[in-house]
Amino acid sequence: MNTSTDTSPLTYGEIVGDDGIWTQHLNHVQGTGLRPTLFLDRDGVILEETHYLHTAEDTRLMPGAAACIRRANELQIPVVVVTNQSGIGRGIYGWAEFAIVQEKMLDDLASDDAFVNAVMACPFHDNAEPPWNIPNHPDRKPAPGMLLRGGDMLPIDYGASWIVGDHASDLQAGKAAGLQGGVHVWCGHGSHPGQRDNAWKTAGNGFTVLEGDSIADVPSLISMLSD
Repeated sequence: MNTSTDTSPLTYGEIVGDDGIWTQHLNHVQGTGLRPTLFLDRDGVILEETHYLHTAEDTRLMPGAAACIRRANELQIPVVVVTNQSGIGRGIYGWAEFAIVQEKMLDDLASDDAFVNAVMACPFHDNAEPPWNIPNHPDRKPAPGMLLRGGDMLPIDYGASWIVGDHASDLQAGKAAGLQGGVHVWCGHGSHPGQRDNAWKTAGNGFTVLEGDSIADVPSLISMLSD
């Protein structure tokens, strides 16, 4: 699905590399030069949190998600989804089910004139089944691997970019990738014990932390990124 006006060749489809990471480039970036980028966690941020989401029927956009992403699109700010998917590593569902959820998400965004530029997904987890049981995998948040992969396909200005997540680990990944800051949202897992406190602990050394109830609170940040 290409919802941009750029008709030059893109890489599509269900792309899982030999390293086991889903890396998908969906839309080229408009404009020139390095761009501030919006990194978004998926479950609890773009989509309503459903334990191990893997069906189209349970895939629902969070209120305000399409509006936030559409505003980024209007300002030519790339949007990159970075999501841990331990359900795959644990054998609860597979990449086929992940693709079904993603197609529903992209279609629902497109119906509201919004699109994402890239999607990264990591199935690795300490308690996963082999071969997914690699401890502290460099692509599993809080490690920054997925965010850094984005720079291989998009012109990302990491020092001017932000991440939005409902886990402290989302912000930890953002800081490790050299982002300007992160927004911790209260929805999804954000209200679980310790999440907000640990998110605030990532602040400092050039990394700014903001808080919100949900992605609906983020568009004002998007406007700031475009300044």
